[in-house]
Amino acid sequence: MFTGTYRYAALKRVPFGRPAAEAVRDEVELAGDRRVLVVSNRSLMREGKIVTGIVAALGERHAGTFGEVPAHSPRGSVIAIAEAARASSADLLLAVGGGSVIDACKAAQLALWRGARTTDELAALRSKVWIDASISTEPHDQRPRMVAVPTTLSAAEFTWYAGVTDETRGVKETYTNALVIPRAIILDPAVLLATPLDLFLASGIKALDHAVERITSRQANPLSDAPALQAIRLIARGLPKAKADPADLAARQDCQLGAWLSVQGVLAGVGTGLSHAIGHVLGAHAHVPHGETSCVTLPAVLDWSAEEPGHRQALVSEAFGAPGQPAGALIRNLVASLGLPTRLGDVGVDRSQFPAIALKVLDDRATPNSARPVRSASDVEAVLERAA
Repeated sequence: MFTGTYRYAALKRVPFGRPAAEAVRDEVELAGDRRVLVVSNRSLMREGKIVTGIVAALGERHAGTFGEVPAHSPRGSVIAIAEAARASSADLLLAVGGGSVIDACKAAQLALWRGARTTDELAALRSKVWIDASISTEPHDQRPRMVAVPTTLSAAEFTWYAGVTDETRGVKETYTNALVIPRAIILDPAVLLATPLDLFLASGIKALDHAVERITSRQANPLSDAPALQAIRLIARGLPKAKADPADLAARQDCQLGAWLSVQGVLAGVGTGLSHAIGHVLGAHAHVPHGETSCVTLPAVLDWSAEEPGHRQALVSEAFGAPGQPAGALIRNLVASLGLPTRLGDVGVDRSQFPAIALKVLDDRATPNSARPVRSASDVEAVLERAA
């Protein structure tokens, strides 16, 4: 028998399959936003078309653009976004980008609501306890809120917490508030074309990681299983098609909808596990890009966890359409077929870094959710060895 609570978050709308600029225009008109700060990163600013199209659609509502968010959402970038919002009197943050841009905007909302102007003041806002997505201490009309136009498959936009990097310690910290989840998320498969193909594909493996770790979780339940299994089917089908024909928007949308489904289990109380925990540390400590962390960690974690009695990896294999085959091998083969890194050495991490990484993983918020319990740093190092 299952027990639990399904929570509904403060996300209001998810337009999908429509041109992003058109959907943005309709969203701000519906909500009455008057001054919109567009937030993005350097690569999308260089690409130009997506941000320019959205700015044109905003018209007089465009209050400014901040296009300098780096990878892994460092604290300094969060404060810079908040200062840009104050300077432009923004009543909406419009995040155009991947997980780093989106998480930075989430945390910037907190900085604006709490008056944080320095990285130390921001650090005081980091979460010490888990926050219920259905309960907010903020006024229901709190401003500024945010809207997200995701350009990758990280699915960061669908959660009410943000991972922000403390640059001085090389660790990723969590900032949580029920109202930091975007008010609306706009899913346009065409904007995914602006993301370099390798980055897009790697972010798809990150989304796959979200789904797989929820299927294999010890807290899994039917309400988390259903979206996660469909996510695996869509992503496993869509990524190879997008690799073969990058202009295939139907394949891109399969991946985009799969990414959305991959995180829905969190509302049913099911979090991610050891692959994510190691990934958090690889990103903050060794500066490995988000998607690439999952490429190398997820197969190794599955191999290691397969030794635990009662594991649920057969469900993953069935969703891949390959019942009876090891889940770790299926995902490792998919990653290799996409031309993505499969080993820690491929992403610049060597064995000399394993002890420091393992110790930090022990303190990560996702480690206690591991499908196979992690009892010591040596357990983490055993996984790292499998990925070496």
